[in-house]
Amino acid sequence: MIKFENVTKNLGGRAVLDDLSFEIEKGEVFVIVGPSGMGKSVTLKHIVRLMVPDSGRIWIGDDEISELEGSALERARERFGMLFQSGALLGWMPVWENVALPLREKTKMGEDEIADRVQRVLELVGLENDGDKFPSEISGGMQKRAGLARAIVRQPEIVLYDEPTSGLDPMTSRNIDRLIRKLSDQLGVTSVVVSHDLQGSLLIADRIAMLKNGKFIEISPPKQFVASEQPDVRGFLDAQFIPRSGVIGMR
Repeated sequence: MIKFENVTKNLGGRAVLDDLSFEIEKGEVFVIVGPSGMGKSVTLKHIVRLMVPDSGRIWIGDDEISELEGSALERARERFGMLFQSGALLGWMPVWENVALPLREKTKMGEDEIADRVQRVLELVGLENDGDKFPSEISGGMQKRAGLARAIVRQPEIVLYDEPTSGLDPMTSRNIDRLIRKLSDQLGVTSVVVSHDLQGSLLIADRIAMLKNGKFIEISPPKQFVASEQPDVRGFLDAQFIPRSGVIGMR
């Protein structure tokens, strides 16, 4: 589904991505973790071609997205939804209109069809009774859920999450984690998550990849990840007080 082949990206004289190669399977929840400034969000931006590699190739299915331009790139991007850290809702629109906006701007759907689709995704994220509220009238967790509804309303194949639980309390963070997993299981979307929240990552991931100095130093399912003997992985786990047995409910 997603494939990096020997991707290198230099920023500020440093190789943020250094000959990076990996693959993400269709329907997988793939979580990228690691210290700040190590290229996690840069990796995410390369997937959707918000950034281009200095060398190497990136594939989305049969499309080499790292080489696409113009209308071909726009068509490739139709396959994606993205949840930003802030939720990125438009403050002057109620939740319902925020979610409907991509359908009105990017499709030829009629208003009845739009209404049906919006209501269904709001129900999926638990906001079916909050569509008339403005972003300023709902909590941070609800804003993230509304942002997620907007990200999936066009039924993308792939959803990218940039720190989806950032700034949220632990209970709300776990609710967002469960929602990410639910969307993967129910809709079959491929999910790529960048996160500092290792506890949440262990609960939702099919595989976890730790990025350091431009390379993945570990890619493994959660149970193997917490048992890793790689020193940097062990330090990352210990810093979040995660024992080798993992966390309750870990996949």
